[in-house]
Amino acid sequence: MRFEFATATRIVFGAGTVREAAAAAAEMGRRALLVACRSADIERLGIAGAPFRVHGEPTVDIVRQGTQRARDEDCDLVIAMGGGSAIDTGKAIATLLANGGDPLDYLEIVGQGRPLTRPSAPFIAIPTTAGTGAEVTRNAVLASPEHRVKASLRSPHMLPSLAVVDPELTLDLPPALTASTGLDALTQLIEPYVSCRANAMTDLYCVEGMRLAASALRRAWRDGHDLAARTDMAFASLLGGLALANAGLGAVHGFAAPLGGMFHAPHGALCAALLPHAMRINIAALRGSERLARYATVAQVLTGRADAAPEDGADWVASLCRDLEIQPLRVYGVSPGDVPALAAQAAQSSSMKANPLILTRDQLEELLTRAI
Repeated sequence: MRFEFATATRIVFGAGTVREAAAAAAEMGRRALLVACRSADIERLGIAGAPFRVHGEPTVDIVRQGTQRARDEDCDLVIAMGGGSAIDTGKAIATLLANGGDPLDYLEIVGQGRPLTRPSAPFIAIPTTAGTGAEVTRNAVLASPEHRVKASLRSPHMLPSLAVVDPELTLDLPPALTASTGLDALTQLIEPYVSCRANAMTDLYCVEGMRLAASALRRAWRDGHDLAARTDMAFASLLGGLALANAGLGAVHGFAAPLGGMFHAPHGALCAALLPHAMRINIAALRGSERLARYATVAQVLTGRADAAPEDGADWVASLCRDLEIQPLRVYGVSPGDVPALAAQAAQSSSMKANPLILTRDQLEELLTRAI
């Protein structure tokens, strides 16, 4: 058995831990660029620095602007507080501060894909949602509107210096955002577990994370101030980030990237709409393969039944999506006419390479059609 595992230099988890960020920041740099989607998040940090607001999901141009602001303000540290959008923006800015150049010099698919050779500037990630796990991943997903696609900057050099995961920061999430981010977290526990790159260490994180999410997500959706449920979801999200950074993802995220580039829809909502259908397509395609046993374990963990079959897991997820009022992709403007182009793009995505098997074009198109 051989595998590698990498994550943030330091992880601090627990209620109230956001109050420790200021002292940690003082040890890392003189002046911070404070990246957030809301002014309230910047104020809550209580750290003097240069604020940089992010509106919506990060784009190549937003990262250019943030990097220039950091240089103009003589910032030697980046702190990002918010959902995946804020954290990916901060992560990309910290990377460019150290490596120079333009995002397109390093971006996958639509850029030059040059390797990042220098460790990022010191970077602190503080999530306020329980979904993306971006606080412990080695990539930043950026939209390129001119190409109508999302792609990643990716390197072990991008792992944050410090991740502060405080469940109290998620208490004010509304139900719809709790649902979409929570299902993103669940996706990022299921996909690494069934991935062709799974290993013994990521398996531990995935199984525990799935167990927690199966119990906590409905509770957090029904009562946003249930701190126990919020804590379990924050931990599940963290475990998913640790797993995906080391074992990869799969078909759900393979489609989420091109969908997010072509349609105005939150990443988590796209993943939620795709997840049960991706599970069913993979299960059918794995008939006769020993890897089907992985989906049986997923089903047993989610349902709590030792005799659960792979299909029972997909049914459980579909029921969860109905309970949490997840909308189909057509709500975001996706139509049957878009299917061939999206399937072609998804087949080439980096996430698809970790799917438990290579899906045919027909299988990819069927998956997406079901999700519409």
